[in-house]
Amino acid sequence: MFTKILIANRGEIACRVIATAKKMGIATVAVYSDADAAARHVKLADEAVHIGAAPSRESYLQADRIIAAAKQTGAQAIHPGYGFLSENEAFAKRVEEEGLVFIGPKHYAIAAMGDKIASKKLAQQAGVSCIPGYNEPIATPEQAVEIARGIGYPVMIKASAGGGGKGLRVAFNDKEAHEGFASCQSEARNSFGDDRVFIEKFVQEPRHIEIQVLGDAHGNVIYLNERECSIQRRHQKVIEEAPSPFISEATRRAMGEQAVALAKAVKYQSAGTVEFVVGKDQDFYFLEMNTRLQVEHPVTECITGLDLVELMIRVAAGEKLPLTQQDVKRDGWAIECRINAEDPFRNFLPSTGRLVRFAPPEQNLFQGETDGRYGVRVDTGVYEGGEIPMFYDSMIAKLIVHGQDRDDAIARMRAALNGFVIRGISSNIPFQAALLAHPDFVSGNFNTGFIAEHYPHGFTAGDVQHDDPQFLVALAAYMHRRFRARASGISGQLAGHGVQVGEEFVVVTLGQGGQHQYHDVSVTDYESESGASTVQVGGNTYRIASRAHLGSARVQGACNGQGFTAQIERGTAKNPLVLRISHNGAQIDAMILTPRRAELFKLMPYKAPPDLSRFLLSPMPGLLVDVAVRPGQKVQAGERLAVIEAMKMENVLFAARDGVVAKVAADQGASLSVDQVILEFE
Repeated sequence: MFTKILIANRGEIACRVIATAKKMGIATVAVYSDADAAARHVKLADEAVHIGAAPSRESYLQADRIIAAAKQTGAQAIHPGYGFLSENEAFAKRVEEEGLVFIGPKHYAIAAMGDKIASKKLAQQAGVSCIPGYNEPIATPEQAVEIARGIGYPVMIKASAGGGGKGLRVAFNDKEAHEGFASCQSEARNSFGDDRVFIEKFVQEPRHIEIQVLGDAHGNVIYLNERECSIQRRHQKVIEEAPSPFISEATRRAMGEQAVALAKAVKYQSAGTVEFVVGKDQDFYFLEMNTRLQVEHPVTECITGLDLVELMIRVAAGEKLPLTQQDVKRDGWAIECRINAEDPFRNFLPSTGRLVRFAPPEQNLFQGETDGRYGVRVDTGVYEGGEIPMFYDSMIAKLIVHGQDRDDAIARMRAALNGFVIRGISSNIPFQAALLAHPDFVSGNFNTGFIAEHYPHGFTAGDVQHDDPQFLVALAAYMHRRFRARASGISGQLAGHGVQVGEEFVVVTLGQGGQHQYHDVSVTDYESESGASTVQVGGNTYRIASRAHLGSARVQGACNGQGFTAQIERGTAKNPLVLRISHNGAQIDAMILTPRRAELFKLMPYKAPPDLSRFLLSPMPGLLVDVAVRPGQKVQAGERLAVIEAMKMENVLFAARDGVVAKVAADQGASLSVDQVILEFE
């Protein structure tokens, strides 16, 4: 067994590998870029080596520096994590040639599966079901249109070296096939340095279901059940679960056996994933094989009780798999939500900056410890006060729950999301909460088009339907009553002018454009010891009790005998007088007033926000990589104006209407903040 390994990665996956290495008594070496000097994985590792500037091409993609760091520190093996160099055959080969061990499959297996065209041919030879398509590189957009017509629309246009949603388009007609081919080719050239593109049939109502496989150097290969990864936004997974609520036992076995056959065909040694697209009639087709550990591996760890990172390390050290196919368990149900630094209410644009507050829900399941059952696990590479840099992907954390069955797992996940406190940057937690509450998700009736179908125009606050909106109003009044009780108990108040608490209030929930709602509320039977009160609003009675600290953002308590977790903030950037209440993805900004003050508040005139239609504002923090117009230029609606890059994604800004550019306010190469002016129109 190795005594020291180097982790050629960053963020939560580097922290995840360190956890297992510590359990196994193996010393760890972290590598880091300028942007990650104070990162969590650097703090957790036994040693750390600086490998370059912030952009990944100057640090985490520098194979020479990573191998030099391993030699310099005496590490015997390198774990690549996922992303970066994890599926780079040249890197894996080079590691082996330098006398080190690559904790992953052999370079020839990576090569065979990394090329989507070659992998499809191999899969067919191994007897794996494949999608009809054209598996040779395509030269021109015209040829792409001709092939697409031959296969029959809709078709999927994919870059051979693609991944993570890059270099992928779906075309429903000739025009989309022509444009999609050009886009895929340029995206693939820029992202992967390989512009080969191929076309295949697009399966209707498809589900994305993947099989986890594990092989050793002695020819043994097993499959560890499946993961359901159909909840995706723009081909990026959002929620993953194991097992799948859709497939039958017979389909599971058939998919597992085909995945094992494919792994054996390439002499696969390590953890890997065979991805399938599954049609509505449980017809399944090979999609691709990921020759690395997957982001969503924790859900498999939960239901099987296996530590996949430990098994990868043991296999790389030459050990035999410690279990056979018959030994693989399937216990309970696991769900993972990817918590990303993005603003769901601004079309999921990246949100970078400092984590002012970061308090995940309480954990009782931990990385590398597979004995725990039924609870919450958080895999993260960040900490409170740390930075979310704009150079890497947007993941803040992975929230994983393990329940006795699917309903139990969903309930646990909803409670865990309620208790996940993130401040300073935006996160997709409200979106995750809305997905988990959606009747089609709860019933298991969904496919990869779920998000596009139910949120065709993006995600808005109106998409979050709370099952009891008056509970939020009641909670606001209850917390206000507790704040007032504390204020009334402060000593030294002027006689006759002390804080009067009162029991009758009006809760004003603030709406857009001055459209506020007024709720008459009474808060009675206050008990200072237990913090309990009876709140009446709109004919409903809520008996609420909580011992939560009044300065805490997370409030746990009981309402009418049922436990709840919510988040409460006093004051926002726009209004220091409001209470912001968040629960089950829904949020209200409320002012709690006496009846007389509410009457006066109704008389306040509405102040309209300034008209900003003459400006092009940056919708997110990022790098301005291109300004496509100049002063005096006429532009038409839909014309490209500027390109901003953040978190490995390019965002193109288009003109909303016709106009003339008066001024360019930001130069190419500038680092922009949210709402910074880029262009001004006449």
